[in-house]
Parts: sequence; C-alpha cells; structure tokens
Amino acid sequence: MHTLENNLLSRYQWFVIAMLAFLNFTIILDFMTLSPLGPFLMPALQITPAQFGYVVSGYAFAAGLSGILSAGFADRFDRKKYLLVFYTGFVLGTLMCGVAQSYEFLLFARITTGLFAGVLGSVVFAITTDLFPIEKRGRVMGVVQTAFAASQVLGIPFGLFLANLWDWHAPFLMIVLVAVVVGLLIALYLKPIAGHLSHGSKASPYQHLLTTITRGRYLQGFATTALLSTGGFMLMPFASVYTVHNLGVDVGNLPMLYMITGVCAMVAGPVVGRLTDSVGKFKMFFVGSVLTIVMVFIYTNLGLSSFITVSIVNSILFIGITSRMIPSQAIISTIPAPQDRGSYMSVSSSVQQVSGGLASILAGAIVSVTADGSLEHFDLLGYTVIGATLITLWMMWRITSIKTGAWGSQSPGPLQSPVPPGSPHQRGG
Repeated sequence: MHTLENNLLSRYQWFVIAMLAFLNFTIILDFMTLSPLGPFLMPALQITPAQFGYVVSGYAFAAGLSGILSAGFADRFDRKKYLLVFYTGFVLGTLMCGVAQSYEFLLFARITTGLFAGVLGSVVFAITTDLFPIEKRGRVMGVVQTAFAASQVLGIPFGLFLANLWDWHAPFLMIVLVAVVVGLLIALYLKPIAGHLSHGSKASPYQHLLTTITRGRYLQGFATTALLSTGGFMLMPFASVYTVHNLGVDVGNLPMLYMITGVCAMVAGPVVGRLTDSVGKFKMFFVGSVLTIVMVFIYTNLGLSSFITVSIVNSILFIGITSRMIPSQAIISTIPAPQDRGSYMSVSSSVQQVSGGLASILAGAIVSVTADGSLEHFDLLGYTVIGATLITLWMMWRITSIKTGAWGSQSPGPLQSPVPPGSPHQRGG
C-alpha cells in the first residue's frame, strides 16, 4: 500500500504536469510550424532553401546563446517568476513572426523568439526534475512530451488549414492566442518553485556557469545532448517539401498526414513513459534508437508513394523518435545536482540548439532543389542521422553504465541526486 501511494500523483501535481505540457506545446509548435509552412513561405517571400535554413538556424543559434548567457542566473530565482519572464518574451517574438512581411524581418523575429524560447525548455526540465522523483520521472516526461505529438495532431494541421485559408502568418497568431491563455493560468495557479534556493551556492553567476561547463560528468551529458538533436534539425526543416515533391503527397493532404502521425505519437508517449519507469530507461532508449534507425533509412529512400504508405512510415518513425526522446530526457535529468539543475539545463538546452542550428545549416548545404521542386541528396541526410543515432546510443550507454549499470537499473548511482523524503521538491513546492 505504501508503494502504491508513493506512485500516485496529487491533483496539484497533475495540474503542474498539464501546465508544463501545454506550455511545451506552444514552444514546440512555434518551432515546428515553420517547417510545414515551407511550401507557402518560400515562394511568398521568394527565398531559397539556404535562406530558409538560415531562418531555422537563426532561431536555434539565438536559443543557444540565451541558454549560455542565462545559465549562471538560472538557479538564483524562483522558477515560476523566471519562467513567466521568458514566456512573455517568447509570446512577443512569436507575435512579430505573425506580422512579418519580409525575409529580413522574419529572420529578426525568429532570432528574437529563439532568445526567449531557448531558456524555456530548460526551465520546464528543471521544474520537472525539482518536483518529481526519478521513480516517476519517465511517466511525467511521457505526459509532458505528448506536447510534441499534440503539435502534430492539433497545432500543425490547424496551422496548415489557417495558412491555406489565409496565409502563412495565421499559424503564428494562433500560437500567440494559445500562449497568452497558458501564461495567465501559470501566473494565477502555479505555486512558487524555490526549493532549489536552499541548496544555492554563494558563487557569482560567472563562477556558477564555469563550474557547470567544466565538471566532467556534466560535459559527458552535454556531448550526448548535442548529438540527440541532430536528427530533428536535419530532417525536419525540409520534411514537408520532401513529402510533397519527392514522395508525391498533395500539399492539401499535409494536415491529415501530420494528424495521423501525431495521434500515433500521442498514444505512444504515455505508454513509453510508463515503460521507461518499469522496464528500464536505457532499454527503452535502445529500442527507440533501433526503430528510429530502421525508419529513417526507409523514409529517406522512399520514392513516389501512396498517402497510406507515407502515413505508416511517418507514424512508425515518430514512435521511434518518441521512444528515444522520453527515456533520454529521464536519464539526462539525473545528471545534475539539485543546486545546478537550472544552470545545467540551460547549458544543455544551449548545446542542443547550437548543434541543431549547425545541423540545419549542414542540411541546407547538402540538399538542393531541382527544376521541378523536388529535393536531391535527401538520402544523405538520412545516413548522417543514422550515424549520429549510433554514436548517441553508445554515449548514452556510457552514462547509464557509470550511473546505474548498463541496462537502467532503478537503484541510485553516483550521478543520481534523489529528492529527500519530505523536501519541498517532493511535496510539489
């Protein structure tokens, strides 16, 4: 009975999970919306694939820069206040995207949005790690990360519908409306999250940052994070163009394709989260990596295909990605000590964004557009992603081997910082 009670979540904890999921939904949707809008945006602004890659990577580099600049301060404030400040900036940046009329202003707007969004992901991670012990973290990550799938099911299809109905500006304005509601709910109902301040160091922000980026076990986590983001940033910016011009899917069917793919990923998320806690975190990461490798190879080597075939391939691919993402986040969340969580997550987010930006630029340099609008050399992107996935699998194995044993035992290890029973973190702030 005691074990059962420990596994239950309170109503307030479910509220926190729901708010983090909705907040994550708006952040991910803002990033992911740009890629499906490629067929609308590129001709409207008369930009090349390379320039489109710069728009994507500009956001990523700005997010990476903000993560580094804010890392030294991340553990010095109530996480609720910290979250709301950056979320407000994110909403304003997205609003600028929604009114952009030129390539230059859109690039500026994406850089502005990235400066604020780059910090938000790390704060969500820090809050999740603060409030939920490792035994529940896979399940919590599974729910929070359904935002990724929900953006496929609800956000992107509706955004594409609005783009077809009006123009490419409309999806960004939709995100602003949703984000304002989410921000108000967080401001009104989320309790202060300041338990980490009791572990705080008296070192200056610069010293705190320097300690974070030079600690050996943290560096291993940063290196792993850098490769984890390669796949999404290389394939995602050109996925819709590839789907329309190479696979032969009508642009009007893109919303349905994203919806089908998202439903599958949304169903898989909570299931993967529970399996991550019960079966083992590295085991699930291994399974997800193998599935991702197989499906990336199939996807990037497809020729003209039926809508049903493309839907099946995309759905299984995203299930594989989900099965990597959730356990990897649960594993990486155990690396930093409580007093370093905000700083570590900020630097980790920065590393992820910068490496993703480089991957996006590399992808734009590898692929080229033929006279009929199709993409050449997309298969080379697939082989690059497969190589990065294999290396990441080995790196994650090393982290879990040092921490708990190679197959994700639930017993605490040297890299794990369990939350003390009865602490403010475990009580939910």
